[in-house]
Amino acid sequence: MTEVMPRLAEVEADVQGLVETHMEMLLGVRFLVSEYSTGPVHGGRIDSLGLDENGSPVIVEYKRGVDAGVINQGLFYLAWLMDHRAEFEHLVRNRLGVMAASQILWSGPRLICIAGDFTRYDVHAVREHRRSIDLVRYRLFGSDMIGLETVASVSGGIQRARRTRRTVVAWAAADVQGTAMVELAGAVDEALLGLGDGVTCVERKQYRAYQRLRSFACLIPPQQAKVLVYLRADPKEVDLVPGFTRDVSGLGHHGTGDLEVQLRTLRDVERAQDLFRASYATA
Repeated sequence: MTEVMPRLAEVEADVQGLVETHMEMLLGVRFLVSEYSTGPVHGGRIDSLGLDENGSPVIVEYKRGVDAGVINQGLFYLAWLMDHRAEFEHLVRNRLGVMAASQILWSGPRLICIAGDFTRYDVHAVREHRRSIDLVRYRLFGSDMIGLETVASVSGGIQRARRTRRTVVAWAAADVQGTAMVELAGAVDEALLGLGDGVTCVERKQYRAYQRLRSFACLIPPQQAKVLVYLRADPKEVDLVPGFTRDVSGLGHHGTGDLEVQLRTLRDVERAQDLFRASYATA
């Protein structure tokens, strides 16, 4: 057994290069561009721009060690982004195509700050904002390993609660089985949000996504007599049960995840807990 000591990068650019090269694997974000200029008026450069799995615009800022200014700097760029939507949409259209540009979720822009560490004042500060902010601590191990740890994650607090209430009303109106399926969806929602600290929720028209750094589950509105959940799990590593779990890796569906879980009763929610936890662990 050999102990591998953690270390910080020699320069900030080393961390940025690693994350940008593997951004989709590490953060669940499709990389768009590096060092994006905000123009002569703002006079800044955004470290990384991307688009996450749910269509949310993402700004990633990096610091080699501890830097009290990284959050304010990121929020400054986030404000710029919201004032320059057409510019961002043009960038997405050129890099990812027309479909991706048409599905941008402007109600949920995200800021991800990756640094050597954060202070307790940083953690408190992000909880006071109504923006989606992730504070991520990095460490390098040896010459070929990197670790990312979520220190704090907020999803906009009040804004999210309002979106959730509207969604529940819409689900109730669409559910032909009455309130039973809406209550079942509520139980699933509670189970997924309760898996651990840092779970946030993103509302889309077709589904509700649950994420840490990456999405690990997508909840589809109740349909007929069941609720569908798609999980980030390898179906080949699961004992599939007809009528309960299904491999959808080759099928098109809303949300992300290759394992479909069909829930009809509260007992099914209990049966699915281990699958929920396994998917959460991948994010």
